[in-house]
Amino acid sequence: MLLRYSIYSIVLLCLFCCAEEKKPARDEIITGFVTWSKDIAPIVFKNCTPCHRPGESGSFNLLSYQDAFKKSSLIKFATQTGYMPPWPADASYSHFIGEKVLTSTEKELIKIWVENKCPRGDSINEPEMPVFYCGSYFGKPDLVIKSQQPVSIKGDGSDAFLIMKYPYQIDKDTLIDFVEFVPDHRKLIHHVNGHLISYDPARKFDHLQGESVHSDTRAKLMEVYESMRIPYTDGKEPKFPTLTPNTVYYLPGFVPPAYPEEVGGYRLKKNGAFLLNNIHYGPSNKDITDSSYINVFFRKAPIKRPVIESQLGTFGISKIEPEFIIPANEIKTFHTQHTLPKSISMLSVNPHMHLIGTKFWAFALKSNGDTIPLIKINKWDFRWQYYYTFKHPVKLEQGSTIHVYGTFDNTENNLSNPFHPPRVITQGNGVESMKTTEEMFQFIFSYLLYKEGDEKIDLERK
Repeated sequence: MLLRYSIYSIVLLCLFCCAEEKKPARDEIITGFVTWSKDIAPIVFKNCTPCHRPGESGSFNLLSYQDAFKKSSLIKFATQTGYMPPWPADASYSHFIGEKVLTSTEKELIKIWVENKCPRGDSINEPEMPVFYCGSYFGKPDLVIKSQQPVSIKGDGSDAFLIMKYPYQIDKDTLIDFVEFVPDHRKLIHHVNGHLISYDPARKFDHLQGESVHSDTRAKLMEVYESMRIPYTDGKEPKFPTLTPNTVYYLPGFVPPAYPEEVGGYRLKKNGAFLLNNIHYGPSNKDITDSSYINVFFRKAPIKRPVIESQLGTFGISKIEPEFIIPANEIKTFHTQHTLPKSISMLSVNPHMHLIGTKFWAFALKSNGDTIPLIKINKWDFRWQYYYTFKHPVKLEQGSTIHVYGTFDNTENNLSNPFHPPRVITQGNGVESMKTTEEMFQFIFSYLLYKEGDEKIDLERK
């Protein structure tokens, strides 16, 4: 059995390392005069404008014909080369909500339009510019929680890891759908992991006082929580309030999943705080002041199916094999796996690596040998790390094994390598593994315990 498994693993590994991205077939024959109003505006407004608008990650706006005309040559280059729109997942392997993948016809339309001097067409009948709420991807939030004080980050070229408290006080207990972390400096904030702290109204507490920002030190974590006034103040047990983990999350390009009303939700006490147990600022060459904030969206429907999150690999429930060490001047592939003790309905997946990651592949293997594709990223990009939500929950039966492969290129040929010449890269120790120049290999996923009919749930919020 051991020999058979080894051969099978080698075959899978070879398929992963050698697979080429499939190119979508040409959709239709292009006829007629290509114009902004008729052909290009719908493509830009759907695939580009959500990021290319004030306050978002795009470096310039694409809100109108004038915006697109000024950047037409760049738009042509970015779309023809596949650089934009950013969608790392292989759309020929698995599909997700909100895919930003241009078809061959759409690319050709853009090419023809630019080469023909960007004709506008009938401006009277062109699509209306999308209306966005400034400061949120989802629209106006029900509650905005701002930091109690701005965060000062030194421009010394080193990573900064902080713990932050965002306390709040509202009129009454309620339910929430999801939480959106809005970074003040998108290019510097690498990740955020946060929890919801809920206080019992019958106990004594002082959560609005105390420090709101502290360096992330694991050795004296309880002392940090004391200085931030997280515990109850009445001297009774339990000392700490209720914690709901992983309610706040952020990575470059991340948009929190917004599930339909029958899925997800959290209880929000009228007194509480969001505790960012780790917020990572990447290296900066100048001093900055950060005022990131949190948007909270209330829920009208009762909580029926709580969402559960788990992760494989670094800090996760499964071992990485071989040992997660990437020698200098080597390209190395690692594997991690987990066999499910119960049947689940997988909702979303979030692959995570750092700078020298190049490929990522996850699939489930059923006990009968059938393969269920989950996600494949043929060209990893550290700048875009989505939380990909399936269009419908993916049923993974009890006894199925999730397999994850990740390839890392620690050579001079990798332009993203932080070290020249290359040096040995590992996951470090504790919080050190979160440094940009260290590495991580994680497969984070959210799920429900399976119920008959889950496969028919439409996960796209209407």
